[in-house]
Amino acid sequence: MSKRPNILLITSDQQHWDTIGLTNPRIKTPNLDRLAREGTRFTRSYCSNPVSSPSRSTIVTGLYPSSHGCWTIGVKLPEDVPTVGETFQRHGYGTTLVGKAHFQPLATRPGMESLECQPVLRNLDFWRSFHGPWYGFQRVETARMHADEAHAGQHYAIWMEEQGLGNWKDYFQMWPADDAHKPRKHSWNLPERFHYTRWTAERTIANIRRHVERDEPFFLWSSYHDPHPPYLVSEPWASMYDPKDMQPGRLAPGELERLPPHFRKTQEAKPDFSYWKETPYGNHGFQSHLHDDAEFRKNMAVYYGMTSFMDQQIGRTLDELDRLGIAENTLVMFSTDHGHFLGQHGLIAKGAFHFDDLIRLPHLVRWPGQVPAGRSCEALQSQVDYAPTFLSAAGIEVPGLMQGVSQLDVWRGRAERARDHAIVENRHQPTKIHVRTFVDERYKLTVYRGETYGELFDLREDPHETHNRWDDPDCAAVKARLFEKFVQAEIAREPTRMPRIAGA
Repeated sequence: MSKRPNILLITSDQQHWDTIGLTNPRIKTPNLDRLAREGTRFTRSYCSNPVSSPSRSTIVTGLYPSSHGCWTIGVKLPEDVPTVGETFQRHGYGTTLVGKAHFQPLATRPGMESLECQPVLRNLDFWRSFHGPWYGFQRVETARMHADEAHAGQHYAIWMEEQGLGNWKDYFQMWPADDAHKPRKHSWNLPERFHYTRWTAERTIANIRRHVERDEPFFLWSSYHDPHPPYLVSEPWASMYDPKDMQPGRLAPGELERLPPHFRKTQEAKPDFSYWKETPYGNHGFQSHLHDDAEFRKNMAVYYGMTSFMDQQIGRTLDELDRLGIAENTLVMFSTDHGHFLGQHGLIAKGAFHFDDLIRLPHLVRWPGQVPAGRSCEALQSQVDYAPTFLSAAGIEVPGLMQGVSQLDVWRGRAERARDHAIVENRHQPTKIHVRTFVDERYKLTVYRGETYGELFDLREDPHETHNRWDDPDCAAVKARLFEKFVQAEIAREPTRMPRIAGA
């Protein structure tokens, strides 16, 4: 390679793997379809953790959450952990983050200071003067909220004011919270031109231009906030899809009988999840998942609309790469932080439920002349591999600290696979929600800390994961073999920050 490639990482937030029009005709995503046609679509890509902060921290460090330290939301990613952006900078790359970060909690304490908390989020004078450096990014333009949440502020609010929306606070929930405020649903009166999805695209494009003007290769993360709930978006996107056309997933007859107890409780009207709560902080998904069908279909239609809006804005960025003449030398990857339940297994949103709907990711890679076009690949991918693969694509040696493997030869179609398994962590409470999943080419094994129950699925014979074989005596040998592979995988992922260079 005569010229070092640009790396453009585009991510959504909490997007189900099957919400791309190329494979799901009920949704319109022409620009993601374009990426898939012009590149390779990886069909078995897994997150490192199905919660936002840990998975996003994995993306920037190449480490599993148990190693980088941000083990769940509400926990800060330590600022002394080496990041991929720092490595890129040492090799002459410009590094930028635009959009959602979520590396830090909504509270701050001595030794765990957070910029992503109130009242800092709404201190626009601070954000006017702060653009980094932060977690390896020389420049950051960020915002924390989803939809109309009160956490709106930061660089997004500054942009709204610059665009003429001086009363932007009127479109978001109040801070401090006002109990009299009624949450908005579905159709948002915020004009489309002021929406944060448009802001993310515009600032992504502006920063790409900035790097091009400086004649420097860049690593840029364009981080969209949607389709994460609340299910609320500006028109015309809120009304783009007819709820009657939605096809929510369903709970299969009898599948609850074979699952651990927290799954069964989700189908109760007033479940008691106190056994799993060790701290004052809530647990994602540990509530009733019973829902009104008509209301859920509307939520799903808005979720699709949020995705299509994001797709439109991604298209603007792809067009800008063409206009600037850098598309041929830019590796573009699209993915998400983790998945989302749309009724599958009777579940909504997310939680400690490691079905593929939650832990499997949409994953598209385009790099003209390097990554085959129009290809679908089943080789296992893990989020922990992103950072080392980006570095490899730039010809930069991967630091020994990183726990992922380079997938570059797989992405290029020169190797069949780079790994034979993926590991997904989930530690949402200190001990009671502490889960690990091992996935290989055929099976999935999920283990719960301190519990005798678990999950074992044969993904070849049971691709929809409706028959848990954990206690099936006919699968005892398979289960034992998977446990052995799991232990070996745990040993193998130990990082080597410093190589051995002497006998003593």
